Amino acid sequence: MNDALSPQALRHAIRTGAHSGNTSGLAAGFVQCNIVILPAAWANDFLRFCQLNPRPCPLVAMSNSPGDYTLPPLGDIDIRTDVPSYKLFRNGEFVEETRDISALWQSDLVTFALGCSFSFEEALLADGLEVRNVTEGVNVPMYRTSIDCNSAGPFAGKMVVSMRPFIAADAIRAVQICTRFPAVHGAPVHLGDPALIGIKDLGRPDYGDAVTVGSDELPLFWACGVTPQVALEAARPPFAITHSPGCMLVTDLRNSQLAVM
Repeated sequence: MNDALSPQALRHAIRTGAHSGNTSGLAAGFVQCNIVILPAAWANDFLRFCQLNPRPCPLVAMSNSPGDYTLPPLGDIDIRTDVPSYKLFRNGEFVEETRDISALWQSDLVTFALGCSFSFEEALLADGLEVRNVTEGVNVPMYRTSIDCNSAGPFAGKMVVSMRPFIAADAIRAVQICTRFPAVHGAPVHLGDPALIGIKDLGRPDYGDAVTVGSDELPLFWACGVTPQVALEAARPPFAITHSPGCMLVTDLRNSQLAVM
């Protein structure tokens, strides 16, 4: 898949089944979003969960009304078809992955689009820093941690983080760069010893793929948009849909529009 493809062309490829995988590095310059779709009866509590946990759940957009499968602020989007892979949950339990949720759509569903770390990866690359998962051509490694999220109604749980390794000088620069992007997770929540946040083995991520970490490198951990999937397990809504990790909604919003100067 051409990384210079426009967001519109990439969504068309996803919609028609021509692309079904990871979206990291694709449609350079444009915001990608994590997705959570819930029945309206659960939407207010989840919105509050996002507001209380802006680092892992930075809200970029949401449905105008229940049953609306478009997101006009983000482009000409049909949320039922424009994500490469979806995860279906029933009563908080993962059921299956699917490439199209048109047959599952309900008139009471509300969509939440949350900021994604792929946006700040571009800023890191533009500054000359290596992003290891991009270099190695794999999905970013993601881990469940011991960090508690703030609860809202039935939504609670531990934070999920993504990890990228850097030498010390580059780690400092990465923190400075990402601080400018609070709408896409902002600065790291931890650096250094993974055991301090409950991660036992960097070589065995809970989601995504392991990457090489050099002996002279520090692992940096960012709050991750897979966190809502952990919250769904705790809340146990009767029905919910999310993106599959690494398979994002690509929007027409430019990454530069989310930067805080």
